Amino acid sequence: MEFLQTRRLFVAILVLGLFAMAARNVTDPDVWWHLRTGQLILQNHSVFHTDPYSFTRFGQRWVDHEWLSQVLIFSLYRLAGWGGLIAGFGAVIASAFLVVFLRCPGRPYVAGVITLLGAFASAPSWGVRPQMLTLLLASVLLLILERSYERPKLLWWTPLLTLLWVNLHAGYALGIVLMALFLAGDALDVAFGFKDEPLPASRLRGLALAVVACAAVVPLNPYGAAMYAYPLETLRSRAMQSYIGEWFSPDFHQLKYLPTLVMILATVALAAISPRRLRPREILLLSVTTYAALRSVRHIPIYALIAIPILSAMALAWLQERGIAKEDPPKQISLTAAKTLLNAVLLAGFLVFLVVRVRYVAHRQAAAEAKELPAAAASFIAAQHPPVPMLNHYNWGGYFIWRLYPEYRVYIDGRADLYGDAFMEDLATTYYLKGDLWRSLFEKWAIRTVVLPPDAPLVTALQALPDWETVYSDNQAVVLTEKGEKGGISGPH
Repeated sequence: MEFLQTRRLFVAILVLGLFAMAARNVTDPDVWWHLRTGQLILQNHSVFHTDPYSFTRFGQRWVDHEWLSQVLIFSLYRLAGWGGLIAGFGAVIASAFLVVFLRCPGRPYVAGVITLLGAFASAPSWGVRPQMLTLLLASVLLLILERSYERPKLLWWTPLLTLLWVNLHAGYALGIVLMALFLAGDALDVAFGFKDEPLPASRLRGLALAVVACAAVVPLNPYGAAMYAYPLETLRSRAMQSYIGEWFSPDFHQLKYLPTLVMILATVALAAISPRRLRPREILLLSVTTYAALRSVRHIPIYALIAIPILSAMALAWLQERGIAKEDPPKQISLTAAKTLLNAVLLAGFLVFLVVRVRYVAHRQAAAEAKELPAAAASFIAAQHPPVPMLNHYNWGGYFIWRLYPEYRVYIDGRADLYGDAFMEDLATTYYLKGDLWRSLFEKWAIRTVVLPPDAPLVTALQALPDWETVYSDNQAVVLTEKGEKGGISGPH
């Protein structure tokens, strides 16, 4: 019954609570084309190298850097439906933060509170998406890097981790960056004389060799050396920074970003008042990841992975200095039968709650889909076959790939890297009706159907034209077609 000891029960409930937080409906706009791609990869026994989904980029080169994640996502969906996806990715996210918790020093209660703060900070980015696999792998990598000071051979797991990572998501580059930051941070620790014990030269050599080995395995994926450049191309995209919400800086006027602000301010405050000094390596890691988090919402979870253990260590030292937390953990006290039973009931209650929670969320999937996505409009298009080509909203392309492909190919979807900055800029200009560019764009692509939100300026303009008519409308989407056009099936253009 050791598992039912209060401290271990606390950890179990912490992890189960994180799982409950992460179990949410599947509404990410990209999950739908991930599902379709995973299905087709398994069906065709090969990955895609050219675009099959759009008529604007059909047949052009496509680096599907998430191919293995897509296979996993569709396989989980095929085996267990929406409930399986919700539970599976909830477990991935909870595991990532369990690993962070294990990296925290000292008292589990202090570490638990800081871990929960970091979880709330990163929660806006959670969902059924390949980025969550990057979150877990980054968390595991940080554990390896920190434990490798005592066990240097752990570093040789990093190339295997990178090999898996590069086939799951282009976030593998984050892992190599973190390793390089640890290497630079170790060198700074030595240079500034900040070390608990002499850092052997073999540590720096071993870490440097591990970085080289990780970089060397990157081409071991279906796209070869192209994966070296892919992460940099994404980071340099102006359009992604300008139009995709998760690449925006966090707006601290919004309540959901308050935990991130609290973490940043707490780091500054504790660095000033805690007796535990920040070492140069920690300052470097915090500086880089704080900048990344302030630049883009997408990077807040990575900042949390770095900040949680450091905040926990500083908070614990401050509490110990004031006698609030003792230096040594209290001795383990044998549980009475009544307390063992109470803890068992508490744990069982949490497990039942989680089962009910997942079933409830899975049951609400259809309603959440209809609320967040043009489900009814997609059903109308599938039944009535409005004419092609069809111009669609950026966020809806992936959903239409799942619901309407191959009968309809999309104008654009969430693969912003495939379409490029100029294409996305033109779409934004058209959507907001800036000038007459939309007319030339319609002529270039021979657009015959438009599916956009009711409040889109382009919708208002088309409804005022005599040669366009509204054939479907609800509070999510409006479907307009050019008068006199008959329905048809989409082909490449």
